[in-house]
This record gives sequence, C-alpha cells and structure tokens, in this order.
Amino acid sequence: MGIGVSIFFLTVGAILKFAIDPDVLGSSVHIDIIGVIFMIVGVVGLLLSFFLMSRRGAISEGEYPDHHDYPDHRENHPPTV
Repeated sequence: MGIGVSIFFLTVGAILKFAIDPDVLGSSVHIDIIGVIFMIVGVVGLLLSFFLMSRRGAISEGEYPDHHDYPDHRENHPPTV
C-alpha cells in the first residue's frame, strides 16, 4: 500500500467518521466505527510506506564494487564480423 492509498483511506475514514450521520444506514451499521477503522488502516499504511521507503533508500545507497576490479571478458573472445 503506497502513500497515496494511505491518504485515501485516511480521507475516506475522516469523512465517514465526522461528515456523515452515524445513523444514516440504521442502527445495525456503525458508519463512525468503520471510519475509525479506515483511519487506523491509513495511518498504519502511511507509517509502513515511510519505513519501507527509508529502508529502500539505505539499500540503494550502498557501496558497489568498482567495475575495474573485474577482468574484461571482451579480451578473451575474438572479434565478431
């Protein structure tokens, strides 16, 4: 789940919690509780996205071996015509 999807869940959850009457679908469905659940999912997804993004950056900034340390394999093959 990316940052955009997390923000979407936060937005939908906030709308369900604060902007819609809790009894709009009757007393058996609690829209406000569904909104709170959506907001929790959005926050957890946002935190995971940031955590995984920071780990991905740390891996990509690692040191790679220099290509000059390896023998050039082109020298071992005759030129193709």
